[in-house]
Amino acid sequence: MIRAYKFLLRPTVRQAQALGEMLRDHCSLYNAALQERRDAWRHPSKTSVKYGMQSGQLKDIRAFDPERQGRWSFSSQQATLRRLDKAFAAFFRRVKSGDTLGYPRFRGVNWFDTVDFPKDGDGCRFNSTPHDPVTRVRLQGVGHVKVNQHRPVTGRVKTVSVKREGRKWFVVLTAEQDQPAPLPATGSVVGIDLGIANFLADSNGEFVPNPRHGRRAAQKLEASQQALSRFPRRKAKDRTANHQRAVDKVAQLHGKVRRQRLDHAHKTALGLVRAHDFIAHEDLKIRNMSKAPTPRPDPDRAGLFLPNGAAAKAGLNRSINDAGWGVFLTILHAKAESAGREVIAVNPRNTSRTCPECGHTAKENRPTQEKFHCLACGHHAHADTVAATNVLRAGLVRRNANPA
Repeated sequence: MIRAYKFLLRPTVRQAQALGEMLRDHCSLYNAALQERRDAWRHPSKTSVKYGMQSGQLKDIRAFDPERQGRWSFSSQQATLRRLDKAFAAFFRRVKSGDTLGYPRFRGVNWFDTVDFPKDGDGCRFNSTPHDPVTRVRLQGVGHVKVNQHRPVTGRVKTVSVKREGRKWFVVLTAEQDQPAPLPATGSVVGIDLGIANFLADSNGEFVPNPRHGRRAAQKLEASQQALSRFPRRKAKDRTANHQRAVDKVAQLHGKVRRQRLDHAHKTALGLVRAHDFIAHEDLKIRNMSKAPTPRPDPDRAGLFLPNGAAAKAGLNRSINDAGWGVFLTILHAKAESAGREVIAVNPRNTSRTCPECGHTAKENRPTQEKFHCLACGHHAHADTVAATNVLRAGLVRRNANPA
């Protein structure tokens, strides 16, 4: 299996400057390749430029610009061109399926934060000084950069990526390793229902509270973003010291919320995986759930719109995004695969409206957000617990219908 590791880098001042120049030059290469594709398609011949054609030009580009493009790893530049090629492949896939298009866009220097090295040893080397007590990663054009390796890397390192987050630098590794031994069987199965009032409710009647990290930091975020809004928009090289401090403050607060959300998701998922052999959850379409409502034009007044509940929906969308369901489910599936557990997603339709005792389904069975009262048999329970119970039953039916 493939496992990822993320470590903090401790570059010197000159190394940090070189890392920034590496991102800048890869961003320039990405934008130039995008411009070439746009110009070729706008030509009357409607020429399509592919990855192979652009990769073949790299040798000449590096020879023409040895001080910038020639400094960096050839393989990392190929990875940047593949990144653009994947963006176009996704665009054409959306065109065929009729989804929102999203044509690939040019990247500003501040919006290009990752450089990939497809193979350890080709332009990069993790643990490049094995006899040094300090772990280092060697990057072509940068040098041997200190790594804050807080845990051992198991298996053979396959790829290396350098990532910038605010003013911090990280190295992300993927390592190929043997499938770990599964955790001992517990004989327990569970269904979970994700929500806003409670982050998670399970079929055993237990609840995991919603930490609401984004809401807790909202006041500080609002103040820092207001302070940033007082400065006119400038490129990073043209910002004053106060402007840059305001930018860093916003990035720092957002980064803290993101890390808190990840920490909560990891700990919650780990608890479920250790306690249960089988986990069923709702197959949520989070992107659709957090869409803004469609505007309603006023037929009697041109240019005006009727109320459509956008303000209330914006608050709900903010709560959905703050809960981080998508991140949690991704982590849950990864941990379950590593531990030999089984996770199944089921259709969430009517899970909170169906009585687990008699099977009666009606909207009126749920008079409030928390209460469930079956009109047919009188069964009382917490609505989220009822939903989790129905999710578990649907998951077990699906597992038995499709045995491994």
